[in-house]
Amino acid sequence: MPVACYVRVSTADQNLDRQLTATTEYAQDDLGAELSEIETYRDKSTGTNTDRSGYCELMADVKAGDVDAVVVQEISRMARSLQDLQRTVERVTDEEVEVHFVRDSLSFGDGKESPMARLQMQMLGAFSEWEARVKQMNTREGIAARQANDGYHHGPAPLGFEKDDGQLVEAENYHDVVATLDMVKKNELSKRKAADRLDCARSTVSRALDRSELYGL
Repeated sequence: MPVACYVRVSTADQNLDRQLTATTEYAQDDLGAELSEIETYRDKSTGTNTDRSGYCELMADVKAGDVDAVVVQEISRMARSLQDLQRTVERVTDEEVEVHFVRDSLSFGDGKESPMARLQMQMLGAFSEWEARVKQMNTREGIAARQANDGYHHGPAPLGFEKDDGQLVEAENYHDVVATLDMVKKNELSKRKAADRLDCARSTVSRALDRSELYGL
């Protein structure tokens, strides 16, 4: 049984490992797939923008009939909006391919789904979309509040930011910084390792965590 495991990550290796483990174990234990029958498709997310090359390759293989089932760790890994989620599930199941969301305990296209499962998917998808928008709003408000402080313009830019004509703008590594700080906040990574990863001092990481509103955390 050819199974596609789809993973989407920021920059955190641990997150990737968890997704790979969860999806691969599900494919083997619940779907009976051999390891040789499992193909992994990967995308890298940066905030609200996502490199969709892995997703596009997955959809092409689904349409070509090369996949019998798609396994994803959770709904938020597959799509950033409810509309995108519904469209993806329909595209896959229309090709008579199953879709399984491991953590959400939801499956579609396997002949066992119920109207309640569809409702639950819509609710979880809507919540994920709302959560992403709230984080964006909190980040914008945090930046605006910092820039309203006259004295702040004379200091160095916070971790993950740079200054453009006196205004704070996201630096190239901003989303890497957010992903790393999020792991520290969840006790998944030490400040020392975070500092090594971001090539900065531990005190810089601590200051960034004290300004969590700048990172939507």
